[in-house]
Amino acid sequence: MGAVTSTPRHTSTTAETAEYLIGTFVGEKSFPLTSDFWQKLLELPFTLRCPPHRVQQACELFALNNHRTRHLAKILIHLSWCLQEAIRTSGAPSPVYLKAINAVYVSSVFLKYIIENSQTYNIKELCLSLHENELVPKDFMTDQKIENLVMHNVLTFIGTLDVSPMTSLLHQELLNFVLVAMSTQLLSGPTPGPKDVNPFLDAAMSQKKINWVFYKSWVCCCKPGIVAIQLFDRNDDSATSDTVSIVNTYFTINPYSKALENARDIEFDRADIEGNAQNGPVVRLPLLPYLIPLALRTDLDTLLMPILETLYSASRRTSNQIYMLLIILLILSQDSSFNASIHKMTLPGVSWYKEHLLHQTSLGSLMVIILIRTVQYNLSKLRDVYLHTTCLATLANMAPHVHRLSAYASQRLVSLFYMLSRKYNKLVELRDDKLQTKTISTVDGLVEDMSAELQIYTDFLRIVLEILNAILTYALPRNPEVVYAIMHRQEVFQPFKNHPRFAELLENIYNVLDFFNSRLDAQRMDGEWSVEKVLLFIINNCRSWRGDGMKMFTQLHFSYEQESHPEEFFIPYVWQLVLSHRVFGFNADAINLFPVDLHADKQIYDESRI
Repeated sequence: MGAVTSTPRHTSTTAETAEYLIGTFVGEKSFPLTSDFWQKLLELPFTLRCPPHRVQQACELFALNNHRTRHLAKILIHLSWCLQEAIRTSGAPSPVYLKAINAVYVSSVFLKYIIENSQTYNIKELCLSLHENELVPKDFMTDQKIENLVMHNVLTFIGTLDVSPMTSLLHQELLNFVLVAMSTQLLSGPTPGPKDVNPFLDAAMSQKKINWVFYKSWVCCCKPGIVAIQLFDRNDDSATSDTVSIVNTYFTINPYSKALENARDIEFDRADIEGNAQNGPVVRLPLLPYLIPLALRTDLDTLLMPILETLYSASRRTSNQIYMLLIILLILSQDSSFNASIHKMTLPGVSWYKEHLLHQTSLGSLMVIILIRTVQYNLSKLRDVYLHTTCLATLANMAPHVHRLSAYASQRLVSLFYMLSRKYNKLVELRDDKLQTKTISTVDGLVEDMSAELQIYTDFLRIVLEILNAILTYALPRNPEVVYAIMHRQEVFQPFKNHPRFAELLENIYNVLDFFNSRLDAQRMDGEWSVEKVLLFIINNCRSWRGDGMKMFTQLHFSYEQESHPEEFFIPYVWQLVLSHRVFGFNADAINLFPVDLHADKQIYDESRI
């Protein structure tokens, strides 16, 4: 492979035939689109393997000759034709699947090499067009862009055919191909510009009803009861993907399939956002997170438990991972039915939570505990204002819907106010000390910085008081543990009783305290008050609570709003995830989308399946 090849004899082995066909494919001779050479190439057994150095030689030779042969464009066209035929014969075993697998795999290998070794800003080496004198079938439209043709057929196949034992390998290879084809983004800088060249990505986004295609892609990949697991046979531990031989595909229960079980089509009888008339069932999926609350209301723990466990181990996660998970929780908390549902699901235990035994705890209580724990971690380690704000905003959205918050979660909620108040008081002391010390020339700047930080923590404390107010105003009878926690730690509120920013919010808290304290003092009790007796007293008196004297404040409602250029964060983040999971490797020296530590990360990016 990659050198001069000779025509195989009639007695040649399959390996020799493959050597000849691949060598011819990467060589100088250009084969017409209608040549039977392509059928022979695509009918090769896909279990054949080539050592990495031979694949490298073949890629180098292919890149050298592609501008003359246009073989990349031609094999992409044949891939499109194979997929079209596969769609027409769906449900019946067909050799076209084998041809399509070969076409997509060969395309991926050589396409990736050209992209990551491109020497021109517009990746001219792809040569995604045929020569003007190329002989083509009569029904082939010569004016269509090849990248549009191939992406249309790839996405249509993924979105039309369900995953099955017969199609799973092709589905997987097509998904890998999509990643490879869109990896042109890795060559661009972190800020997308008008000169960026992403032909396959642009082609995918130009497809009509692209939301529907990606929705169907997600459904097919999450088909209930099936998940494809690819096993590979390698010659040795250091072998790259080019030595891969596909051994078998297994199927097992897919734990993520339930995410879409409750999704339902919605009837639209109006023009869509593109002005196209829509009649009949259409699924709208502008952003997946907005679908999740609708899809998972009966199975919320499937989604939330992995997220909460990941946040629990925040010290072992990157800040980007923490941000993404908190954004998901914030978006979920915008749905009032989600906030109500999480308190109806009881967890028998939470084995990974080590600080306290959580037995028969509601999912909502666990979410409150983890969000507060994340604030505590951020306060001591990251000190990120955005992270604080997101956690508190999520808690504020949840507050009016809290139902039977656990004793531990209630204690942590009051402790959150105390924890932030200590930080606030420390900042006040530091500011006052600096004002009294005039020997430092930069004192004005330091005081200004402290005042800004002090204002931030003032806002945080006010949000926590708003959270407590929302629970006491809208859900007090259902949350006796919250009342107990406030009574037990009522001294933490005293220093702020006359604070101009907090006084009106604390009036409601002290109204509740006065109601229960007065009745507790009037209650004759033989012996001392135990925790159980006080809690029983609160539960009994909650029945007579009418909320007299409580001020009604406008409910806080926070929503996630994208920054003006969210792609500057999300695009590099997603590609870092793809490469870190070694779905496929990429030349680290060619990556401009995000900084790469060539010493630490080069192996991650260079090791690949493709």
